[in-house]
Amino acid sequence: MAARRLAQAKRVVVKVGSALLVDARNGRLNRGWLESFTADVARLRKRGQEVILVSSGAIALGRRHLGLPAGKLKLEESQAAAAVGQIRLAHAYKDLLDAHGITVAQVLLTLGDTEQRQRYLNARGTLNTLLSLGSIPVINENDTVATAEIRYGDNDRLAARVAQMVGADCLVLLSDIDGLYTANPNEQADAVFVPRVERITPEIEVMAGGAGSAMGSGGMQTKIAAAKIAVGAGCHLCIAKGAHRRPLQRIEGGARCTWFLPSATPVAMRKQWIAGTLKPRGSIFIDDGAVRALLGGKSLLPAGMLRASGRFDRGDTVSIVGPDGLEMARGICAYSDGDAARIAGCRSTDIEKVLGFHGRDEIIHRDDLVLLRDP
Repeated sequence: MAARRLAQAKRVVVKVGSALLVDARNGRLNRGWLESFTADVARLRKRGQEVILVSSGAIALGRRHLGLPAGKLKLEESQAAAAVGQIRLAHAYKDLLDAHGITVAQVLLTLGDTEQRQRYLNARGTLNTLLSLGSIPVINENDTVATAEIRYGDNDRLAARVAQMVGADCLVLLSDIDGLYTANPNEQADAVFVPRVERITPEIEVMAGGAGSAMGSGGMQTKIAAAKIAVGAGCHLCIAKGAHRRPLQRIEGGARCTWFLPSATPVAMRKQWIAGTLKPRGSIFIDDGAVRALLGGKSLLPAGMLRASGRFDRGDTVSIVGPDGLEMARGICAYSDGDAARIAGCRSTDIEKVLGFHGRDEIIHRDDLVLLRDP
């Protein structure tokens, strides 16, 4: 059943549109709606699900406090409005989730944070740590520093990149429309609702229209673009109308929405990407004990590493070579070639003593590793 996809997801990203958070008539926060939404989020957390929020609304909130006129803003005006509105938005989330005993973290990202390797790894590490500590990250694009040429411009695609980054199982785009139609339902009365998309074809892309709300910058076209990113990472994506109270509960209850389906799980898609589309930058040679550990589904620890060859940085893909001289696995390394060579054969507890800093306990975590031979 489609509604169970949200309930069964271990890690969920929810994108909230500006039109839901901010009353278009007066530019004020729609606090009643936000209270019901945070109650939904608390319900997911209570049953053990990890949640990340990607929230619009900062510019819409800030422009009222700065007295900016209605209509399209200049870039510098948008950045100023974002600086003012982001404080108020983060404070609202903190107040309402505090009431449920949930810690909120504010995270501002730019396009480069999700596309440049080192910044991507740092952002992913921060988000994973926040989730492991029981916090809910609230993410928005860092509008105060991003320029027109280096920004997403909409939070649909940013949310999809975040879902891809953290290996989310489900991405929910809460919007002012209840899903995908064969045409714009506001313009064509015979437009047919599409409840399920198994493959994003050119015909599906043609169905996308322009922006549907004066408050936000994203329309159905950006949602289709987000769906491409999400399903390509093995993540289910749902487009749902968010204006009703308890929108997530309504989705689980069978409310009308459109589901985009991936062909594999996030872990499977990631491992397929590691195995088939990345060229290894170097090699790590391991002993028999490490071979047995990897075949048993474990991570590669420094103790099982013999030596490294080639030049690679943290975040690069490397070949893992067994004592027989054959590549047995491939993975994304948590250390550069120099640092990996220095901690080869060491216990994880000795990493800080050797390197002067404490990185990851694993050379390659099992989630970043794919076997190229059968166990």
